[in-house]
Amino acid sequence: MPLLVGERSGRRLFLGLLPFGARASVTLPLHERVPARIGWALAVGGLAITAVTGAALGGHIESFRQSFGEPHHALARAVGLGVERVTISGLVELDEGEVLHAAGINPRGSLAFFDVNEARRGLESQPLVREASVRKLYPGEIAIQIKEREPYALWQLDGEISIISSDGTVIDTLRDGRFAHLPLVVGPGANKRARDYVALLAEAGTLRNAIRGATLVSERRWTLKMTNGLDVRLPEENADEAVRRLERFARDQKLLDKDIIAIDMRQPDRVTVRLTEEAAAARAEMLKNRPKPKGGAA
Repeated sequence: MPLLVGERSGRRLFLGLLPFGARASVTLPLHERVPARIGWALAVGGLAITAVTGAALGGHIESFRQSFGEPHHALARAVGLGVERVTISGLVELDEGEVLHAAGINPRGSLAFFDVNEARRGLESQPLVREASVRKLYPGEIAIQIKEREPYALWQLDGEISIISSDGTVIDTLRDGRFAHLPLVVGPGANKRARDYVALLAEAGTLRNAIRGATLVSERRWTLKMTNGLDVRLPEENADEAVRRLERFARDQKLLDKDIIAIDMRQPDRVTVRLTEEAAAARAEMLKNRPKPKGGAA
C-alpha cells in the first residue's frame, strides 16, 4: 500500500488508509459529516476501546497493534477521522518524506489523536527547519507550513566542512559541489561570525574573486586565504578598512603578484610583507653585494 503521492509544487500528499471503512476525499461540510463534540467522544471512546480490546484479545493485542496501530487511532479512522491528506508548503531543500517522518505522520495514526504541538517540535528539531506550523483540518487533513534555514556559508572545523545558515546553525555536512560556491570560514567560532566575513567580502571590490576563504584566529580576527596561497592578516578592529586598503594595493601596486607569502595589515599605518624563501634569499644577496656608502658607514 503506497504511503504517499505528491507533487513538488502544491505539496498535497495522500496517505493510504488501512481497512476499517476507508473513505475517499471528503467533500461534505464538517457539520454534515461529524457529530458535535466528536473529538471529546473519540478521546473517551479511544480509551474505552483500548481497555475492551485488551481484555477481549488478551495475548493478541500486540498483533492487533502491529496490523492496525493503536486501538484509539483505529477507532478514529473507522468513523472517518483518519489522515487522508497532508498539505505541505515552504519546502526548498527538504523532501516530503523527511517532513512526514519528523512530524510523526503515518497511515496508522488518526487526525483526532494527532498532537500538532509534538509534530511542530519534531519538525523544528530538524537543523534545516527554522520555523514550522501544523494545523488539523477536520475531518481528514493536516496542513504544514515550513520555513527553512537558507544555506549561507561553509564552515570548516577539524577537517570537516558543514553547510551553515546565517545564524551559524549547522544545516548539513557538505556532500557534493552544489554549495561549493558559498563563502568559506574556518576555525572554532567562525560559524557564528560568518556574517562578519561576508560583510568583509563586500568591501573587497575587484579583489573578491581572489579570496578563497578566511580563518578566524583566536575567535577575534580574520586571516584571509587568497587563491594563490597568500595569507593576509587583518586587524581585530576596522577590518573592513584594511580590506579596502588591500584592494587598493593589489590594484595599484600589484601587491598580490609579488614573491610574498604573507601580508600583515594589523597596523593601520603600515603594511608588512613576508617574502618567499627564494625572494628573501635574493634580497639578502642583493643587500650583501650593494656598495657601501662612502665614509665607511655600515
